[in-house]
Amino acid sequence: MGHERKLQATLLLVLLSVAGVAVAKDETLFNFVRPLDAVQVTTEQANLPELTAEPNAEGEVLRRVVFNAAERPTLRLQPQSGEWDWSKQRAMSLRVQNAMDWAITLEVRIESTDGKVLSSRIALPAGPAQTLLMPLAATSPLAQGMRAGPPMPFAFENQRVLLAETVSGELTAAQVKSVSLFLDKPNAPQSILLGRFGVQSSGAAQQAAYSGIVDAWGQYSRGQWPEKISSDKQLREAAAREQAQLKNWLQKRPELDPFGGLLKGPRFEAKGFFRAEKQDGRWFLVTPEGHPFYSLGVNAVSSHQSQTYIEGREGMFSALPKPDDALATYYGSSDSRRDTGANRGRAFDQGRWFDFYRANLQRTYEHPCPHAESAAAVQASVAPCAGPGFDSPRWTQHSLDRLLGWGFNTLGNWSDAELGAAKRMPYTVPLSISGDYAIINTGLDWWGGMPDPFDPRFAMAAERAIAIAARDRRDDPWLLGFFADNELAWTAPGNDPKSRYALAYSTLRLTTDVPAKRAFLKQLRDKYRNQDGLSKAWGIQLGAWELMEDPGFEAPLPSAEHPAIEQDLKAFQRFFADTYFKTISDSLKWHAPNHMLLGGRFAISSPEAIEACATYCDVLSFNFYAREPQQGYDFATLRALDKPILITEFHFGSRDRGPFWGGVVETYKEEERGPAYAHFLARSLEEPSIVGVHWFQYLDQPVSGRRLDGENGHLGLLGITDRPWQGFVEAVRKANLSAPGVLLKAAARPAEPGKAATP
Repeated sequence: MGHERKLQATLLLVLLSVAGVAVAKDETLFNFVRPLDAVQVTTEQANLPELTAEPNAEGEVLRRVVFNAAERPTLRLQPQSGEWDWSKQRAMSLRVQNAMDWAITLEVRIESTDGKVLSSRIALPAGPAQTLLMPLAATSPLAQGMRAGPPMPFAFENQRVLLAETVSGELTAAQVKSVSLFLDKPNAPQSILLGRFGVQSSGAAQQAAYSGIVDAWGQYSRGQWPEKISSDKQLREAAAREQAQLKNWLQKRPELDPFGGLLKGPRFEAKGFFRAEKQDGRWFLVTPEGHPFYSLGVNAVSSHQSQTYIEGREGMFSALPKPDDALATYYGSSDSRRDTGANRGRAFDQGRWFDFYRANLQRTYEHPCPHAESAAAVQASVAPCAGPGFDSPRWTQHSLDRLLGWGFNTLGNWSDAELGAAKRMPYTVPLSISGDYAIINTGLDWWGGMPDPFDPRFAMAAERAIAIAARDRRDDPWLLGFFADNELAWTAPGNDPKSRYALAYSTLRLTTDVPAKRAFLKQLRDKYRNQDGLSKAWGIQLGAWELMEDPGFEAPLPSAEHPAIEQDLKAFQRFFADTYFKTISDSLKWHAPNHMLLGGRFAISSPEAIEACATYCDVLSFNFYAREPQQGYDFATLRALDKPILITEFHFGSRDRGPFWGGVVETYKEEERGPAYAHFLARSLEEPSIVGVHWFQYLDQPVSGRRLDGENGHLGLLGITDRPWQGFVEAVRKANLSAPGVLLKAAARPAEPGKAATP
């Protein structure tokens, strides 16, 4: 059949494969090595090159399958007639080995006769054979309460088991007609080795995948890495070593003004508070004393954000404290259930939790100080060991010592208030606006829907939140500024017009008791006067203006024939964004006139929202998850707005230090995180509009998922045991300390955007 070679193996019939006969226990349906079962095997752009099987390095005999370089090379298994009844089974099983020296992404698709499909993408590592198990129902690590599941394969009953943890779709298990294995566009032939194919009725292996995976210190129990702790004594010894190193690093800090401003370079007027100013084509943040300041910040410097739910999944934890244990004080209970994209499909999101991070701090410092003179004592005359257990003043000063010693100068969003109050480092504050105002849902709505700025209740909620946030900070020179919000859903995910203008389309579908819809209709009526004018401009037949007031009204898609459609959608979205940012800006100018509004921390955005933010905010802020900021947005567009830009989130994670998620931007291994950080910072320093970058985040997230939304990433400067990731921290420190020199050199000779900087 040309390039699509089709191989059909018609084999001996057995009753188990006859239509309608249920397989009631673990059963092999087909063996690639001894093909004695009635299964039809077909291939498309794949082949079985040998008629005989071959032994692997462990002596196990398997059969080779080669997937050719093609669009979708496939091997398909089907019953000789009828369908399989898997209604009493829990998982499909397949003995498989990657025959290559690198990992392969194997796609698995199970289809029933009614057209329903279950699918999964399997990361098939290089190495020995394993038994692949694919559950016969949709699932993901969220069903276990976490963003990502533990590394696969794992050892179970003396064999390697590779559990497909994320399965999507739906299946009628009593009518299974095919199982397909395929690769997506391999650029060269790839081989795997196959053995038995069948089903399992027991869920023991699936349960074992998550059993006992968290040890007494909150670490992944099955992994090993250099900084892993196996005793409380190791915690204390590591803390003593770090204090000595910190003392040395703090003594070698460059000479700066009290706020971290650069004493060399451009000079500005001292106005007593932070501000942004442009000089010779480059934007700068300026300290209260009038010195240039490049904000190197860290988000979530907090001792309060590491709780993880344990209720209902206690078997996941191998050594939780007993009720009478001293560490039992770090139990608590909460309810994190929210109807948001961040929590959708997540289980174990309420009930009892445990805080491994604080428990580890108590383990570390429950004895006298490891040595008399700490780094914090040297710098701030505050003893870091104020007694047994967790001590907030000690933690505060130690955390500030770390950040300063590592070359940081700013406390990013969601950092504990005590850190800023210590007046050792500039800090930022989020305006936590909440209330019963109307909400517009644009799609994913990761943190919830868009607040309706036309709703008077929003203005009242903003006024209340801003008054509270500014109350004790109005005259604080250490405050860098306020953030309007975080990662609002200004558009929907996707590149189509419905996503681009999701805010406008979603508003028109609402009822007229939503203030935003009334504002949109008034905007249209002021322009077109009546339904005839709108009908002509939009190319629709609108019989009466009142039809637009009905819930579910669907505006037409933009078109070249009717450019007014897109113009009107843009106009409303700009009106919406202007109203939102102006409301916040006006209130902040009243309550905190000396401080900056640092923008909306855009993750997903529209040009209208960014333009409005540039109009009403002192700084544009973006959460850029990319290898370099220039990949996060079109900087030519941003430069045209002529506003300073603060990158308020970026990170690089990996999966080889415990937590299972590698973050939004993942590196292959821990050793690559430091160079990735240095590259991102260097590329940021090239842009004359960028005035700082903030790393997300201070701590690794819990292995079993943070209380907020189940995220469990290795993203931190330190782990759950409070031990810094030494190699990463050293690389970060080197990059941070080089930044002032690069910045001042660029200031002396204005940088050309896009030209690489060398720290």
